[in-house]
Amino acid sequence: MSLANTMHELLQPLLAAQRYAVLATDHGGQPYTSLMAFAASEDLQDLTLVTERATQKYANLTANSRVAVFIDNRENVGADTHEAVAVTAIGAAQEVTGDDCTRLRAAYILRHPYLAEFASSPSCAIVRVSVKSYVVVRRFEEVLEWRLGE
Repeated sequence: MSLANTMHELLQPLLAAQRYAVLATDHGGQPYTSLMAFAASEDLQDLTLVTERATQKYANLTANSRVAVFIDNRENVGADTHEAVAVTAIGAAQEVTGDDCTRLRAAYILRHPYLAEFASSPSCAIVRVSVKSYVVVRRFEEVLEWRLGE
């Protein structure tokens, strides 16, 4: 089985099960993190986030599109040492417009219907993170990296 197939089989259920992630942006050379609801595309190439434009994270990602998105399945129990899976998606974030905006907003609302009013607000930006690679840590010390397109 190829690395791409292995990673897809590992990531697809994890990203489907988890609804929240930590977005890391750059704030003048200092990491800046934000808890975000997200939606992943079927092919795992993109993550969709929604944010108010009048936020520090939006200013950060428009100044520097390079971001990391951290997603995990920990439960804060001892078994997490061997059973938890942590994923960092590394990529570039950009506000989308037009048909892409409409499509991604609809997918986001389907996943997070309780955020429909927020995601539909004119003050909110629909942001696509184009994932360049996923770094997966499982069993506490096993590290796998999947560079998309390889």
